Amino acid sequence: MSATLTESDVATYALRMGDDARVLSQRLAGWCSRSPEIEEDLAVANIALDLLGQARMLLTYAGALEGQGRDEDDLAYLRNERQFTNLRIVELENVDFAVTIARQLLFSTYQLALYDRLLESADETLAGVAGKAVKEVAYHRDHATQWTLRLGDGTEESHRRMQVGLEQVWPFAAEMFATDELTDRLSKAGVGVDPSGLRAGWDDYLNRVLHEATLERTETKWHPTGGREGVHGEAFGYLIAEMQHLHRSFPGASW
Repeated sequence: MSATLTESDVATYALRMGDDARVLSQRLAGWCSRSPEIEEDLAVANIALDLLGQARMLLTYAGALEGQGRDEDDLAYLRNERQFTNLRIVELENVDFAVTIARQLLFSTYQLALYDRLLESADETLAGVAGKAVKEVAYHRDHATQWTLRLGDGTEESHRRMQVGLEQVWPFAAEMFATDELTDRLSKAGVGVDPSGLRAGWDDYLNRVLHEATLERTETKWHPTGGREGVHGEAFGYLIAEMQHLHRSFPGASW
């Protein structure tokens, strides 16, 4: 660990990524038994499980580094709303299947680029998590891409709904590429990634997919932020209440 970098810094970084994966996993789980077709029910559930696995590794590592005796369950189930540091895009309500696909396309394209860079991290644990996760997220991106093409270049109604889905999700994308003092120090130390450096590749991939899907980018000046600082949307409180209910109702229970 460099003189300017502490274990607490790496713990915070791991926690951020773990929160992204855990919250999106919970959101996707909301489609179980409600997907448009049974094959998709299984596909979305598997993506949610992949993200849950990533979250478990990252939250466990964050807990070990912070040295407060907290494990993955403590971090997932015993923090309040303002203590979660996930990006706001992952907490967006499902609303409609097209919104879910738009959210997944934008986030998994970012997440794949992030994990690909983390393969070279000087932190062996983060590099190891990335090595496992990058294969999973490549599938997540492909799955979202295929549905974007299917809906965007499908019927008039599917095209309309996919375009609306993009318009609802797109403003939240900017937060994924925001840098701060922590990511700056981590990237300079070779441990983390400067998210702003992922934007060009993300734009290139999205432009190609949307062109093929006959969809348009929806640039706006409104870019909600604050997720990394614990500022979340109204629906987030309901999300974590559902996620944490069983654990808080039966403390210490195991099965």
